[in-house]
Amino acid sequence: MERKIRVGITHGDINGVGYEVILKTFENPEMLDLCTPIIYGSPKVATYHKKAFDNQTMFTVVSSATECGDGRLNMVNCFGEEELKVDFSVASPEAGRAALMSLERALDDYSRGYIDVLVTAPINKASIHSKDFNFPGHTEYIESKVGDGNKALMILMNDLMRVALVTTHVPVSKIAQSITKELIQEKVQILHKALLRDFAINNPRIAVLSLNPHCGDGGLLGTEENDIIIPAIREMEAKGIRCFGPYPADGFFGSGSFAHYDAVLAMYHDQGLAPFKALAMDDGVNYTAGLPIVRTSPAHGTAYDIAGKGIASEASFRQAVYTAIDVVRNRRVYDASYAHPLTRQYYEKHDDSDKLKLDQVDDED
Repeated sequence: MERKIRVGITHGDINGVGYEVILKTFENPEMLDLCTPIIYGSPKVATYHKKAFDNQTMFTVVSSATECGDGRLNMVNCFGEEELKVDFSVASPEAGRAALMSLERALDDYSRGYIDVLVTAPINKASIHSKDFNFPGHTEYIESKVGDGNKALMILMNDLMRVALVTTHVPVSKIAQSITKELIQEKVQILHKALLRDFAINNPRIAVLSLNPHCGDGGLLGTEENDIIIPAIREMEAKGIRCFGPYPADGFFGSGSFAHYDAVLAMYHDQGLAPFKALAMDDGVNYTAGLPIVRTSPAHGTAYDIAGKGIASEASFRQAVYTAIDVVRNRRVYDASYAHPLTRQYYEKHDDSDKLKLDQVDDED
C-alpha cells in the first residue's frame, strides 16, 4: 500500500493567525484521510492559541518526523522545553526566530525524505529578517536552501486563474530596470513546465501582460513592450510555447480575458496580485513553481489585525494543503509517463516488402 503523502507544515509567525488557520483546517477529520500532516512548531504555543479561540483540534507531539503516524495531526517539537512568548498582533524578533527555526527544521526533514511537500504559514518579513535570513521572503530562502540550482517562480492561483510574476519583491522604482528579455523567457519556460507537469495541462496557453499603461501606446508611455516583452514572446512562440500578448493589465482583468488562458504572467508584484486578491482572496494559494520541492502557502499574510480573535478563515490554508497534494500526485503521474519513452521504429523498404528495424536508435533521443 502506498504511503500517504506527508505534508510538512511550518507554523509561521506565532503572533499572527498561523496556528489558528492550521488547527481549524485539521478540525475536519476527513483531512487526515488525504494526508499525514506534520506541524513543525511548539506544543506550548499551539496550546496557547487553542485556548485563545477555544479550538478543540487534537495533535500528537513527537520529537522527530520519523515518529509521525497516519490518521492524526502530528507536531514535531522544534523548541523542547523553551518558553516562547506569544504577543498577538506584535512583530517581534522572538517570533521571527521561532518562524525561522520551524522552517529550517522542515526543510532539513524534506532533504532527508521525511516529508513529501511543504505548506508554510505566513511570516512577518521584518521580524524574520536577520543575518541567517537575509532574503525578501519565503520563496527566495527556500530556493537557496533546496532549489538545487533551479529558479523559483511565484504563482498565485485558485479555480479562476493562475497569476505568475516576472519580478516579485522588488521596489517599484527598480522594476523597469529589472525586466529583461532573458528574465521574461526564463519565467515563461518555468511557467510552461509547471502547467504541464504540476497541473497536468496539455498544450497550455500563457498570457503575458505589458509593463506600461496601454502597452506603452506605441512608445509614448514607454518602450519596454517593443524592445523587451514582444521579442521575448516571439522567441518563446518559435520554441513551441503558446504565449500571447502583451496585454494591458487593467482591461485584461476587467474584461475577464484571464479566463481564456491557463496562466497569466505579470511583470511585477502588485500588477498581478492586486487583481488576483480582489477576485480570489478567500481561497487563493501561493505556489512556488520551478523547484524540486512542492511548496504552497495561503495567499494572505499574518493578519495581525485579527490575530487571536478566532475569526480568521482557514479556507486559503486548506486550499494550500489540497494544492500541494494535487501537485505531488500530478508530478508522479507525469514523471512515470516520461520515464520509459517508446523507442521509435523504422522500416526498411526492399522491393515490395517492408522490414521493421528494431536495432536502429535515434540519436536525438
